[in-house]
Amino acid sequence: MADHVDLVLEQWRARRPDIDASPMGVIGRLSRLSALFDAELRRNFAKYELDRASFDVLATLRRSNAEHSLTPAGLMHSSMVTSGAISQRLDRLESRGLVTRAPSETDGRGVQVTLTAKGLKLIDKVLPTHVDTEAQLLAGLSTAERDQLAGLLRTLLESLGDKRD
Repeated sequence: MADHVDLVLEQWRARRPDIDASPMGVIGRLSRLSALFDAELRRNFAKYELDRASFDVLATLRRSNAEHSLTPAGLMHSSMVTSGAISQRLDRLESRGLVTRAPSETDGRGVQVTLTAKGLKLIDKVLPTHVDTEAQLLAGLSTAERDQLAGLLRTLLESLGDKRD
């Protein structure tokens, strides 16, 4: 069996045999997988009128602590959402009644973002379908292969400076 990336690599070997294009085998496949994964995840999130960043904010609040509450900086640190997207997402989520923003009790200038009961209900409804979607996307791999792939990807991320704080 061969995939599209195999075709690309064959073409490069034929046209530029002087260049080792093998890194394209990894990066190209990761890029194609990312696009396929993103499309499926977006489809699932759309059922709940969410996008990936909004889901991530809700999920981060849900998993972070018993109060389901963080500062905007804490959200940025704990989530996979960029700083520019946080305030935009919070505005949207707040307008839907999924989160609240209130002055911090410990820092007069700070703000706490908290999951509302409605937000908690939504993320608890979305999360199982999200995990099911991810499992379906990885169904072509055995449990051992998934574990091996996760380990290899962790090693690569760490080598590029992505460390747990």
